[in-house]
Amino acid sequence: MNSRYIALHPKVNHSRKKIQLSPPTILALGFAGLIVIGTFLLMLPMSANSNISLLEAAFTATSAVTVTGLVVVDTGTDFTMFGQLIIALLIQAGGLGLMTFAIVALIAIGGKIGFRQQIIATAAFNQTSWATVVQTAKAVIVFALIVESAGMLILFLRWLPEMAWQQALFHSFFYAISAFNNAGFALDANSLMPYVGDPAINIIITGLFITGGLGFGVWMDIWQQRRWKKLSIYSKALLTSVVLINVFAMLIIFILELDNPETLRSLTSSEQWWAAWFQATTTRTAGFNTIDISALEDSTTTLMLLLMFIGGGSLSTASGIKVMTFIVLVMATYAYLRQRDEVVLLGRTIPRNTVRKALALTLISVALIWVAIFLLTVLQHEPFLDVVFEAVSAFGTVGLSRGLTGDLSIFGQVLIMVLMFVGRLGPLTMAYFLASPKPKHLGYPEVKVPIG
Repeated sequence: MNSRYIALHPKVNHSRKKIQLSPPTILALGFAGLIVIGTFLLMLPMSANSNISLLEAAFTATSAVTVTGLVVVDTGTDFTMFGQLIIALLIQAGGLGLMTFAIVALIAIGGKIGFRQQIIATAAFNQTSWATVVQTAKAVIVFALIVESAGMLILFLRWLPEMAWQQALFHSFFYAISAFNNAGFALDANSLMPYVGDPAINIIITGLFITGGLGFGVWMDIWQQRRWKKLSIYSKALLTSVVLINVFAMLIIFILELDNPETLRSLTSSEQWWAAWFQATTTRTAGFNTIDISALEDSTTTLMLLLMFIGGGSLSTASGIKVMTFIVLVMATYAYLRQRDEVVLLGRTIPRNTVRKALALTLISVALIWVAIFLLTVLQHEPFLDVVFEAVSAFGTVGLSRGLTGDLSIFGQVLIMVLMFVGRLGPLTMAYFLASPKPKHLGYPEVKVPIG
């Protein structure tokens, strides 16, 4: 055959074309797969003490994987110890992230990670360097196990005098995982209300979910630098903001609830402060409560809506729009009011792309919550504040409720499941998943439009 003919007619490749999926798509499918597995495990006869429907099992699995804590059945009574163990493992997997386990497992067995898997992992950890992802994955596992083990040991010693050692051991195991991963699952229908004034429980549980909610990047920075002056701008800004927000929220809740006979008024002085502190910090997506959330004043509930929407730190077990997103928006607004071209944070300029990302994330989040509220008002016919609180709690994967979760209809449960799933993956990830932007090389002339 003529060589020229061969050159003009290259060999046809008959192999099937591989399906190309974007990193957010693969992550979404991974979380969905984990939920499906968890659902079937919770449907096993050995998992439940009573008949659990498929929807109830799916709701519980979704809530566990997304580390939310909203429940339609009681975790402590409707599930056996095996079922509770499954829930704890789902929380751990969802809190630390599927990619963490996948990366560490591949490293442990000496497996090779391809270029596409590296892209997926960097997207999961919100990093730009593969070396950073590997380092982060190892640190996440070690850090989580150390903190959870320490919390478990202290909780075991606290509960040992009032429980059999086997029960105290399992309780400490379950609550350590649930608290560190900001899940809010409890083995008591009243959450932690019996321990409203218990200093040990308040300190340990809040310490665990604040530690997990700050984010692994901050703790790595603290471990490596060990001095405030050497910390990154991000770590300084996040730590300062978290302290200020928590203290501010505690004081406001204390003032607003002090005369409420159904919350703080019936407690002793020390119990009042512990309750105010716990409720102020648990709204950062932790989901536990030591007082009746449905009995709170409307003003306190409104404050909690903002705290739940903000959430915790990036690369953490918490959700919400994240504290740094909120800070960037505040600083961008401040820069605009001062007529400055640059958005400055602690003497450093925030890139415009970061500002746009924060704005887009917040707008998508508000839109999703609004749609959920609208649909819930159509489906449920419940008090409006209860509906709003449920939607924000589900999106922020907080797990607090004013009592609406147990009364959700079938469609309401499905809607909350979707909201928890989207809230955990992140609005920007879902936006990328639905419509990946394509680069454009064509510029357009500017036009001025009136704003405000």
